[in-house]
Amino acid sequence: MKNRLTVFIASLILFIGCSDDFTSIIPVGFLPDEALQNEEGVDLLLTGAYARLNGGGFDQPADNWWLDAITDDAHKGSTDGDQSALFEIEMLRWETSNGYFRAKWQIHYGGMNRANAVIALIGNIEGADLNGKLAEARFLRAYHNFQVQRMFGNVPYISEENYINTEFNQPNPGPIWDQIEADYQFAIDNLPDSQESPGRPNSWTAKAFLAKVLLQQSKWDEAFTIFQDVISNGPYDLLPEFVDNFRLAGDNSTESVFAIQFAANDANSPQGNSGGTLNFPNGGPFNSCCGFYQPTQDLVNAFKTGVDGLPLLDTFNQTDVVNDYGINSDESFAPHTGPLDPRLDYTVGRRGIDYNAWGTMPGKEWIRAGFADISGPYLSKKNIYHNGEAENQGTGSWGQQFSGINYHVMRFSDLLLMAAEAAVEKSSPDLTLALEYVNRVRNRAKNMTYVSNEDGTANAANYVIEPYGTFADQAFARKAIRHERRLELGMEGHRLYDLRRWGISQTIIEAYLVNEARTIGNIEDKKSPYQTHYDLFPIPLRAIDESGNILEQNSGY
Repeated sequence: MKNRLTVFIASLILFIGCSDDFTSIIPVGFLPDEALQNEEGVDLLLTGAYARLNGGGFDQPADNWWLDAITDDAHKGSTDGDQSALFEIEMLRWETSNGYFRAKWQIHYGGMNRANAVIALIGNIEGADLNGKLAEARFLRAYHNFQVQRMFGNVPYISEENYINTEFNQPNPGPIWDQIEADYQFAIDNLPDSQESPGRPNSWTAKAFLAKVLLQQSKWDEAFTIFQDVISNGPYDLLPEFVDNFRLAGDNSTESVFAIQFAANDANSPQGNSGGTLNFPNGGPFNSCCGFYQPTQDLVNAFKTGVDGLPLLDTFNQTDVVNDYGINSDESFAPHTGPLDPRLDYTVGRRGIDYNAWGTMPGKEWIRAGFADISGPYLSKKNIYHNGEAENQGTGSWGQQFSGINYHVMRFSDLLLMAAEAAVEKSSPDLTLALEYVNRVRNRAKNMTYVSNEDGTANAANYVIEPYGTFADQAFARKAIRHERRLELGMEGHRLYDLRRWGISQTIIEAYLVNEARTIGNIEDKKSPYQTHYDLFPIPLRAIDESGNILEQNSGY
């Protein structure tokens, strides 16, 4: 078994090539056992396991951007005919053979295999204290298992023993929450409180993720206790500037609980965010490609506030923020003048507003889609590097971009709002503490620097935001927290998981289609009705075939 494991590990290291560390590794046939049966070998393989976090391209992105296209937050973007498999997913015409579902399955089970390779190698080494490395590998295994659990629901669990014995075809009888919790608990018990290398989890990271796993299962009291520990005693805090989370200043900052590490340069960069390579303006200020991942009118409307600076929780979608859909860039356009949450213009690119210091967004001129496409008039911003930060800009041979902006899997504002949710839902609700956590997030938004006109003379829009004075009851608190998550975390890949956790996907999507049709008149004609079995993705047909039909399909497919 030892020799077989060593050969497989050597092959894997050569295959992944995830950093310059691997460029001098000798061929598989000449790699002696002792080269891997030590801490250095573990480090090499563990680096390869971390590399799997970055996804593998635009159909399996690390930042989960295309999952937002299933929700009320984003359209696939670009033209309807580009990436037809993703268009079918947005239009709720799901097939078990769709390549996007298969890619998600592959990337995360590939990540589990890499984590299991590290765990198996450590089990083969005697006399070294490698519990910290083992804890990192188990954290990564839990991370990938958590992703597939939330997406597919009934998934197989592949242990290190299965991996060693190449018994990959395991059944999927139901959830694997116990195994995920056990891995995170091991990480809590064996990781240090801080790490020298950015991007590696510490014990506080593991606690935050265990609490998130418990929250996903509605284990409110257990989740609340752990969230409280992390908030009160952990090393995290909000940055003064919301936008810095999406700039160099926010990379591995005190707000970053766990982030996937990216780096770019002035050429095609393999460490850049290849999963977001299509999500830049079409043409635009840096002649980029390809206009995918466009925010919805529904999301933009959510940022409306009253004159009191509070969200319009029940009425924000009764009318629309003024948009330029159907208006060319050389035609006149009068922008919205009503009060808006200032986070809108750090989240959504819209006509007449500065676009990450690249100049005023001119509207249709930077939008690839035609007016008959299901895309709308807006651009994403959080994933777009800012002008003047060349370290974040990588450009490929056909105009695709490789952003160096880290992707925040979890940041402290996300954690605060999850803690607020747990505080409201636990057996003895604490509305006062929930209010405190929500207002920490809102006060940061109130006191941050707002987007200004291009000449810097004034605010770019009528920004009005204030904290809540009180949460009158549990129902109001629940509604406020859910809305706040959308405002704070919009276009960051969290919305689908939130809707599923709250059990409201069908209600939200059905209302969204009616509201979005005011802007995009043909969306209801193209999009199929939401079906309850869409609360889980289908098990990919290819995975079922390759398992020898051991895997069972989710109900409804």
